Amino acid sequence: MIVQALTLTLRLAIMVSAILLIIGVPLAYWLAFSRRRWKFLIEAVVSLPIVLPPTVLGFYVLVAVGPLSPVGRWYQALTGHTLAFTFEGVVIGSVLYSLPFAVQPMATSFAAIDQKLLDASALLGASHWRTFWRIVLPLGLPGVMTGLVLSFAHTLGEFGVVLMIGGNIPGATQTVSILIYDQVQALDYATANRTALILLVLCFTLLAILYGLRRRGAWNVWEWR
Repeated sequence: MIVQALTLTLRLAIMVSAILLIIGVPLAYWLAFSRRRWKFLIEAVVSLPIVLPPTVLGFYVLVAVGPLSPVGRWYQALTGHTLAFTFEGVVIGSVLYSLPFAVQPMATSFAAIDQKLLDASALLGASHWRTFWRIVLPLGLPGVMTGLVLSFAHTLGEFGVVLMIGGNIPGATQTVSILIYDQVQALDYATANRTALILLVLCFTLLAILYGLRRRGAWNVWEWR
């Protein structure tokens, strides 16, 4: 049971981190350099999961992907089943819940890049894409990696959102955090302790590696050829 839940949790964290890397980098770039007056509204939306109770976010995502919603009906017509109480639905909820943990470190890192470098690149005739690839992304790599690791670790420990959207289905939506809750409810504290210890060690190891690399400046010397 523990291995099954741990495997599902790791699969969820990997998928969520990959999706957040794809959508988080361009979003963070826009937040860092956009001059739109209404940018603060997007920043508020991105940061909302930090202060919003997971059950509230999970409830609205459940409604949005449920069989009565347009998205839910479209997905059911396409696949034959709804997104609610499925692994795919949990992925959607987890992406939304971990979004600020990926985007904010990236945006902060991009915004800290010296504007003179970007201006020099523009004067030399480099396109926006080339400037991003050769200057912004290499110099902002520490923030990108921080966002990737934090979103991965945050997904490992999710509980409320996963439970609201996916329920507690062993092998399908039961993550390690939900399994721990079940073990505590059953008064099986010894097993719950072993399961929690696995999650604790895994998260601590990830964060220790992240901060160790940042302390050594391992990503600050990254070169793109």
